Amino acid sequence: MKILIKALAKSQGSKWQVHLDRNTFTFRSEAEARAFANTLQSRIQAPHHFPESQQRAAG
Repeated sequence: MKILIKALAKSQGSKWQVHLDRNTFTFRSEAEARAFANTLQSRIQAPHHFPESQQRAAG
């Protein structure tokens, strides 16, 4: 997944957007946008464990 952070046009104030595939999230500052993107990246990279019942169904 690609996470993109960009500033919106100055006419809309100093808002920032974080894009994740087709999803867009708007923030009031660059710091808020970067904090969200960092948290999101950490969660994506974290190990994910599925319940045993789902593992059996997939196998």
